[in-house]
Amino acid sequence: MSKSIKLKKGLDIRLMGEAVTVKTNLAMPKMVSVKPSDFHNLTPKMVVKEGEMVKAGTILFHDKYIESVKFASPISGTVKAIVRGEKRRILEVLVESDGQQSYVDAKSGVLSGMSSEQVKETMLAAGLWPYLNQRPIDVVADPKNAPKSIFISAFSSAPLAPDYNFALQGKGEEFQAGLDALAKLTQGKVYLTLNAKVASNEVFKNAKGVEINTISGKHPAGNVGTQIHHIDPINKGEFVWTVNAQDVAIIGRYFVTGKYDTARIIALTGSEIKDPHYFETISGANIAELLKDQITSDNVRVISGNVLTGDKISKDGYLGFYHNEVSVIPEGDQLKFVATKGWFGPGFDKFSNSRTFPTWILPKSKKFRLDTNTNGEERAFVVTGELERVFPFDILPMQLVKAAITDDIDSMENLGIYEVAPEDFALCEYVCTSKIDIQDKIRQGLDLIASECM
Repeated sequence: MSKSIKLKKGLDIRLMGEAVTVKTNLAMPKMVSVKPSDFHNLTPKMVVKEGEMVKAGTILFHDKYIESVKFASPISGTVKAIVRGEKRRILEVLVESDGQQSYVDAKSGVLSGMSSEQVKETMLAAGLWPYLNQRPIDVVADPKNAPKSIFISAFSSAPLAPDYNFALQGKGEEFQAGLDALAKLTQGKVYLTLNAKVASNEVFKNAKGVEINTISGKHPAGNVGTQIHHIDPINKGEFVWTVNAQDVAIIGRYFVTGKYDTARIIALTGSEIKDPHYFETISGANIAELLKDQITSDNVRVISGNVLTGDKISKDGYLGFYHNEVSVIPEGDQLKFVATKGWFGPGFDKFSNSRTFPTWILPKSKKFRLDTNTNGEERAFVVTGELERVFPFDILPMQLVKAAITDDIDSMENLGIYEVAPEDFALCEYVCTSKIDIQDKIRQGLDLIASECM
C-alpha cells in the first residue's frame, strides 16, 4: 500500500543560482575521468594500460576483492593516463576521446524473458553494477547480497538540486526498462518516491512494477535514506539497494539499445554562475567547457555535486560518477570586518536556522549568496538540540555521532548506524555549532562497522 509521508523536521537552505529549465547540449568532452575515489572502499585492479584504445563500455578496472564488479569507460578513445598517488594508489583513469563515440558490441537480450541471474550477469559484464548502492555502509552493492527492497527517489531536495522532472522528460521508455531490470534483482518491492508538493511528470507517474509513495517536507525529504527510514527501515542483517533516478534511465538505456551510454542532464548552479541552466553531457566529463564564460568572480569554489555533500574540484576538473549538478559558490577565505560582516554586523545577508539574524522575518522567497566560511573552528561537542531539529529520523543524532567518534560499536548498533549514510547527516554538519565534520565521523563509524560486524 502506498504511503504519504509528511516530515516535520529538516531545513531548506535558500541559495541564489537555481538552474532554469533550459538545456544546452555540449559537444563530446575531449577528456573524461573515472575515479576510484567515487566508490568508497574500492581497491581497483587495472584491466587496461596507458595508450590502449578503448570503446565506450570497455572495462577499465574491476574491484580487487569482488572481481565481478567492473567499471567501464564512458567514451571511446585512448587511455591517456593512469594517475597514481602515494603507494601507487590509483587516483583516476583519464580517457582521451577519439571524437567518434563507438560502443562495445553487446546484446543484452529481451528483458522480459531474462531471469534474475541473467540480468545480474548482464549488468556486471556491462559495467552498470556501480550504479547500485547498498545500505547499510553506503557502498557499491555486493552482488552476493540479496536486497529486501530497492529504493529510487524521483527528486532531490538539496540546495540548488536539479529537477529530475525536467532531466528525464521524454525518457519514459528508458526509465521503465531500468525499473523492469531492477525489479528482477529483488524478491521484494521497488519503491519510487515522489515529491508530494510538486507535480511529477508522466515518466514517474506512469511507472509500472513499482510502489509509488509520496513525501513532503524540507530537506532531507529527497534523500533516499529518509525515505527508507519511513517506508521500509533496515534491520541488522538486511540489505537495501538504492539507485539515482537518472542512473535508472542509464541502466534501462543499455537494455533498450545495447549501448553503455552514460549521457545525463547536469544542472550548473550557484550564485557565481552567470547563466544557471542545464547541460547534457556524460559521466566523468571534464567541466572546463561547462564553465566557459560562466563564472562571474575569481575567488570561487567549484563543487561536483551539491554544496552539502559534493566534492571540491578545480575549474578544469571532472564530474563525479554519481553527480547530477555542478555548484559554484564564493570561497570563504576572506577576512570579515567584525563590525559589518562579523559578530556585530546586522546580518541581513546571512541565513540561519535559528533567529540569530533578522533575516528570519524576511519572506521565504528571499535567497542568499553564501560562501564556504565555517565562521569558526572545531570546538567542544556540546548538546544544543540543533541536530535533532533538522534530522527527521527516529534516531538520536547527537548520541550516534558521539558513538562514531569514540568507536563505540555497541552504541552505534543500538542507535541505528545500519540505517544511515553520511549524506543523511549533512544538515547536522551545517547547523553544528561545534563545527564538527559530522559526515566524516559517520563514515568512520560505518567503516568500523563494516570491518568488525559484517
